[in-house]
Amino acid sequence: MENTSFIELGKMQRILLLIISFALAVVLFFMKIGLDSDKPLDILARNSLEPEVALSNGLPTIIEFYADWCEACQAMANSILSAKESYQDQINIILLNVDNPKWLYLIDKYEVTGIPQLNLFDQNGVIKGKYIGLKNEDELSQLADALLYKKSLPNIFKSNNKAESVSIIKNKKIVVSNVEPRSHS
Repeated sequence: MENTSFIELGKMQRILLLIISFALAVVLFFMKIGLDSDKPLDILARNSLEPEVALSNGLPTIIEFYADWCEACQAMANSILSAKESYQDQINIILLNVDNPKWLYLIDKYEVTGIPQLNLFDQNGVIKGKYIGLKNEDELSQLADALLYKKSLPNIFKSNNKAESVSIIKNKKIVVSNVEPRSHS
């Protein structure tokens, strides 16, 4: 026969244990918020308009489909943040996490096949193009300027032979270049 003994805690000990547990939970919660809150992807996603609002407010819109685990998305985050600050009252820049089931209908609608994927819309909410792959600050400015000044979208490709694709809508026809749909570069 096993001998098990239980230690009964007194009323004060139980209250003290409860207070310590609660304090520890609060500290861990605020540490988690503090650690994650300054990541550019998190800042951008939290401050993004709802896609329907952005596509109907009369401003050109760039929607980036991203994931927290995507290295290219993380590498591009500071450039996207800079573009958002530069074009803040002229262009909507929206970030949608592909791992959030809330955005599944848009992932399907816009045929997201690789990330980061940028979908570009004119001021009327009409899609003008789609780019898959890492973009630097200069390339993002070229895309934003093309939308803002109603110019043709540029063909932006990397010279380092990394996979990338671009789809540009011209005369209601999709022109696709250099397609490797599972690109994460």
